[in-house]
Amino acid sequence: MRKLLVEFVGTFFLVLTIGTTVIGGIAVAPLAIGSVLMVMVFAGGHISGAHYNPAVSLAVFLRGKLPARELGQYWAVQLAGAAVAAFAARYIAGSPTGPALDPAIGPALLAEALFTFALAWVVLNVATSRDTEGNSFYGLAIGFTVAVGAFAVGAVSGGVFNPAVALGVSVMGLVSWSAIWIYLVSNFAGAALAALAFSFASHADREVEAIPGAPVEQADAPRGRAARNH
Repeated sequence: MRKLLVEFVGTFFLVLTIGTTVIGGIAVAPLAIGSVLMVMVFAGGHISGAHYNPAVSLAVFLRGKLPARELGQYWAVQLAGAAVAAFAARYIAGSPTGPALDPAIGPALLAEALFTFALAWVVLNVATSRDTEGNSFYGLAIGFTVAVGAFAVGAVSGGVFNPAVALGVSVMGLVSWSAIWIYLVSNFAGAALAALAFSFASHADREVEAIPGAPVEQADAPRGRAARNH
Protein backbone atom coordinates (compact mmCIF):
# COMPACT_ATOMS: atom_id res chain seq x y z
CA MET A 1 0.00 0.00 0.00
CA ARG A 2 2.88 2.39 0.75
CA LYS A 3 4.25 1.91 -2.75
CA LEU A 4 0.88 2.54 -4.36
CA LEU A 5 0.32 5.71 -2.34
CA VAL A 6 3.72 7.04 -3.43
CA GLU A 7 2.99 6.24 -7.08
CA PHE A 8 -0.39 7.99 -6.86
CA VAL A 9 1.05 11.12 -5.22
CA GLY A 10 4.01 11.38 -7.58
CA THR A 11 1.92 10.91 -10.72
CA PHE A 12 -0.66 13.37 -9.39
CA PHE A 13 1.84 16.18 -8.95
CA LEU A 14 3.54 15.46 -12.25
CA VAL A 15 0.27 15.71 -14.19
CA LEU A 16 -0.97 18.66 -12.10
CA THR A 17 2.18 20.60 -12.92
CA ILE A 18 1.88 19.76 -16.59
CA GLY A 19 -1.71 20.97 -16.64
CA THR A 20 -1.28 24.22 -14.74
CA THR A 21 1.90 25.29 -16.54
CA VAL A 22 0.73 24.40 -20.04
CA ILE A 23 -2.77 25.83 -19.61
CA GLY A 24 -1.21 28.91 -18.02
CA GLY A 25 1.09 29.37 -21.01
CA ILE A 26 4.28 29.29 -18.94
CA ALA A 27 7.25 29.60 -21.32
CA VAL A 28 9.50 27.33 -19.29
CA ALA A 29 6.85 24.67 -18.61
CA PRO A 30 9.27 21.83 -19.54
CA LEU A 31 11.67 23.00 -16.84
CA ALA A 32 8.92 23.04 -14.23
CA ILE A 33 7.73 19.59 -15.36
CA GLY A 34 11.21 18.11 -15.22
CA SER A 35 11.78 19.71 -11.82
CA VAL A 36 8.62 18.34 -10.24
CA LEU A 37 9.45 14.89 -11.56
CA MET A 38 12.94 15.20 -10.12
CA VAL A 39 11.76 16.11 -6.62
CA MET A 40 9.05 13.46 -6.64
CA VAL A 41 11.60 10.84 -7.71
CA PHE A 42 13.87 11.85 -4.86
CA ALA A 43 10.90 11.82 -2.48
CA GLY A 44 9.55 8.40 -3.41
CA GLY A 45 12.38 6.48 -5.00
CA HIS A 46 13.30 4.64 -1.81
CA ILE A 47 9.73 3.43 -1.35
CA SER A 48 8.22 2.55 -4.72
CA GLY A 49 11.00 3.15 -7.22
CA ALA A 50 9.21 6.39 -8.19
CA HIS A 51 8.03 5.34 -11.64
CA TYR A 52 4.99 7.64 -12.01
CA ASN A 53 4.72 6.29 -15.53
CA PRO A 54 3.19 3.01 -16.79
CA ALA A 55 5.82 2.78 -19.52
CA VAL A 56 8.65 3.04 -16.99
CA SER A 57 6.92 0.42 -14.84
CA LEU A 58 6.83 -1.87 -17.88
CA ALA A 59 10.55 -1.34 -18.48
CA VAL A 60 11.37 -2.04 -14.82
CA PHE A 61 9.16 -5.15 -14.93
CA LEU A 62 10.92 -6.43 -18.06
CA ARG A 63 14.25 -5.70 -16.39
CA GLY A 64 13.14 -7.97 -13.53
CA LYS A 65 12.92 -5.35 -10.79
CA LEU A 66 9.11 -5.18 -10.48
CA PRO A 67 7.06 -8.31 -9.65
CA ALA A 68 4.33 -9.20 -12.14
CA ARG A 69 1.69 -9.02 -9.40
CA GLU A 70 2.57 -5.35 -8.80
CA LEU A 71 2.67 -4.17 -12.41
CA GLY A 72 -1.11 -3.90 -12.80
CA GLN A 73 -1.40 -2.21 -9.40
CA TYR A 74 1.19 0.39 -10.38
CA TRP A 75 -0.61 1.06 -13.65
CA ALA A 76 -3.96 1.45 -11.89
CA VAL A 77 -2.79 4.01 -9.34
CA GLN A 78 -0.72 5.91 -11.89
CA LEU A 79 -3.73 6.30 -14.18
CA ALA A 80 -5.94 7.22 -11.22
CA GLY A 81 -3.46 9.86 -10.06
CA ALA A 82 -3.29 11.31 -13.56
CA ALA A 83 -7.07 11.49 -13.92
CA VAL A 84 -7.58 13.17 -10.53
CA ALA A 85 -4.77 15.62 -11.28
CA ALA A 86 -6.33 16.50 -14.64
CA PHE A 87 -9.58 17.55 -12.99
CA ALA A 88 -7.68 19.47 -10.32
CA ALA A 89 -5.64 21.31 -12.97
CA ARG A 90 -8.78 22.27 -14.88
CA TYR A 91 -10.31 23.59 -11.66
CA ILE A 92 -7.20 25.60 -10.76
CA ALA A 93 -6.11 26.88 -14.17
CA GLY A 94 -9.33 26.75 -16.16
CA SER A 95 -9.88 25.38 -19.64
CA PRO A 96 -7.21 25.54 -22.34
CA THR A 97 -7.58 28.62 -24.51
CA GLY A 98 -6.43 26.98 -27.73
CA PRO A 99 -7.49 23.90 -29.67
CA ALA A 100 -6.42 20.45 -28.52
CA LEU A 101 -3.20 19.21 -30.07
CA ASP A 102 -3.75 16.68 -32.85
CA PRO A 103 -0.20 15.67 -33.77
CA ALA A 104 0.96 14.31 -37.11
CA ILE A 105 1.01 10.55 -36.64
CA GLY A 106 4.43 9.64 -38.05
CA PRO A 107 6.54 12.35 -36.40
CA ALA A 108 4.66 12.02 -33.11
CA LEU A 109 5.08 8.24 -32.99
CA LEU A 110 8.81 8.52 -33.60
CA ALA A 111 9.36 11.43 -31.22
CA GLU A 112 7.43 9.78 -28.40
CA ALA A 113 9.09 6.40 -28.90
CA LEU A 114 12.59 7.90 -28.95
CA PHE A 115 12.25 10.02 -25.84
CA THR A 116 10.33 7.35 -23.92
CA PHE A 117 13.22 5.06 -24.79
CA ALA A 118 15.61 7.72 -23.46
CA LEU A 119 13.61 8.11 -20.24
CA ALA A 120 13.34 4.37 -19.56
CA TRP A 121 16.99 3.87 -20.50
CA VAL A 122 18.05 6.53 -17.99
CA VAL A 123 15.80 5.12 -15.26
CA LEU A 124 17.14 1.60 -15.73
CA ASN A 125 20.75 2.73 -15.71
CA VAL A 126 20.65 5.22 -12.83
CA ALA A 127 18.04 3.57 -10.60
CA THR A 128 18.31 -0.20 -11.16
CA SER A 129 21.89 -0.94 -12.20
CA ARG A 130 24.38 -2.39 -9.72
CA ASP A 131 27.05 -0.14 -11.24
CA THR A 132 25.23 3.02 -10.09
CA GLU A 133 23.72 1.64 -6.90
CA GLY A 134 23.48 4.23 -4.11
CA ASN A 135 24.14 7.23 -6.35
CA SER A 136 22.79 10.66 -5.42
CA PHE A 137 21.98 11.92 -8.91
CA TYR A 138 19.23 9.57 -10.09
CA GLY A 139 16.37 12.04 -9.58
CA LEU A 140 18.21 14.82 -11.40
CA ALA A 141 19.01 12.54 -14.34
CA ILE A 142 15.41 11.34 -14.68
CA GLY A 143 13.82 14.77 -14.28
CA PHE A 144 16.10 16.42 -16.79
CA THR A 145 15.55 13.66 -19.34
CA VAL A 146 11.87 14.60 -19.37
CA ALA A 147 12.69 18.32 -19.49
CA VAL A 148 15.01 17.83 -22.45
CA GLY A 149 12.44 15.73 -24.28
CA ALA A 150 9.70 18.29 -23.67
CA PHE A 151 11.86 21.12 -24.99
CA ALA A 152 13.03 19.04 -27.97
CA VAL A 153 9.79 17.57 -29.28
CA GLY A 154 7.02 19.24 -27.28
CA ALA A 155 5.92 21.13 -30.37
CA VAL A 156 5.79 17.89 -32.37
CA SER A 157 4.06 15.44 -30.05
CA GLY A 158 3.26 17.35 -26.88
CA GLY A 159 6.23 15.77 -25.08
CA VAL A 160 4.19 13.15 -23.22
CA PHE A 161 6.50 10.08 -22.85
CA ASN A 162 4.04 8.61 -20.35
CA PRO A 163 0.67 6.84 -20.86
CA ALA A 164 -0.65 8.28 -17.58
CA VAL A 165 0.24 11.78 -18.75
CA ALA A 166 -1.45 10.96 -22.07
CA LEU A 167 -4.65 10.25 -20.14
CA GLY A 168 -4.25 13.42 -18.10
CA VAL A 169 -3.67 15.77 -21.02
CA SER A 170 -6.59 14.19 -22.89
CA VAL A 171 -8.92 14.76 -19.93
CA MET A 172 -7.70 18.37 -19.71
CA GLY A 173 -8.36 18.97 -23.38
CA LEU A 174 -4.72 19.70 -24.21
CA VAL A 175 -4.50 16.75 -26.62
CA SER A 176 -7.20 15.27 -28.80
CA TRP A 177 -8.69 12.00 -27.54
CA SER A 178 -8.31 10.60 -31.05
CA ALA A 179 -4.51 10.80 -30.63
CA ILE A 180 -4.22 8.87 -27.36
CA TRP A 181 -3.36 5.64 -29.17
CA ILE A 182 -0.21 7.32 -30.51
CA TYR A 183 1.10 7.73 -26.98
CA LEU A 184 0.06 4.28 -25.80
CA VAL A 185 1.77 2.54 -28.71
CA SER A 186 4.93 4.66 -28.82
CA ASN A 187 5.45 4.96 -25.06
CA PHE A 188 5.12 1.26 -24.32
CA ALA A 189 7.19 0.33 -27.38
CA GLY A 190 9.97 2.76 -26.46
CA ALA A 191 10.08 1.48 -22.89
CA ALA A 192 10.19 -2.17 -23.99
CA LEU A 193 13.04 -1.43 -26.39
CA ALA A 194 14.92 0.35 -23.61
CA ALA A 195 14.58 -2.71 -21.36
CA LEU A 196 15.89 -4.90 -24.18
CA ALA A 197 18.82 -2.57 -24.81
CA PHE A 198 19.62 -2.41 -21.10
CA SER A 199 19.59 -6.20 -20.87
CA PHE A 200 22.06 -6.39 -23.74
CA ALA A 201 24.33 -3.64 -22.41
CA SER A 202 24.36 -4.69 -18.76
CA HIS A 203 25.81 -8.17 -19.03
CA ALA A 204 27.45 -8.01 -15.60
CA ASP A 205 24.10 -7.26 -13.94
CA ARG A 206 22.50 -10.26 -15.58
CA GLU A 207 25.37 -12.58 -14.67
CA VAL A 208 25.22 -11.68 -11.00
CA GLU A 209 21.43 -11.94 -10.81
CA ALA A 210 21.47 -15.29 -12.58
CA ILE A 211 23.60 -16.84 -9.82
CA PRO A 212 21.85 -16.44 -6.46
CA GLY A 213 24.37 -16.30 -3.63
CA ALA A 214 27.36 -15.77 -5.92
CA PRO A 215 30.37 -14.45 -3.97
CA VAL A 216 30.60 -10.68 -4.23
CA GLU A 217 34.31 -10.80 -5.05
CA GLN A 218 33.79 -13.25 -7.91
CA ALA A 219 30.79 -11.41 -9.32
CA ASP A 220 32.37 -7.98 -9.15
CA ALA A 221 35.90 -8.86 -10.25
CA PRO A 222 35.53 -8.24 -14.00
CA ARG A 223 33.97 -4.82 -13.54
CA GLY A 224 37.10 -2.86 -12.60
CA ARG A 225 36.81 0.40 -10.66
CA ALA A 226 33.03 0.30 -10.38
CA ALA A 227 33.29 -3.05 -8.62
CA ARG A 228 35.16 -1.47 -5.75
CA ASN A 229 32.30 0.93 -5.08
CA HIS A 230 29.90 -1.83 -3.95
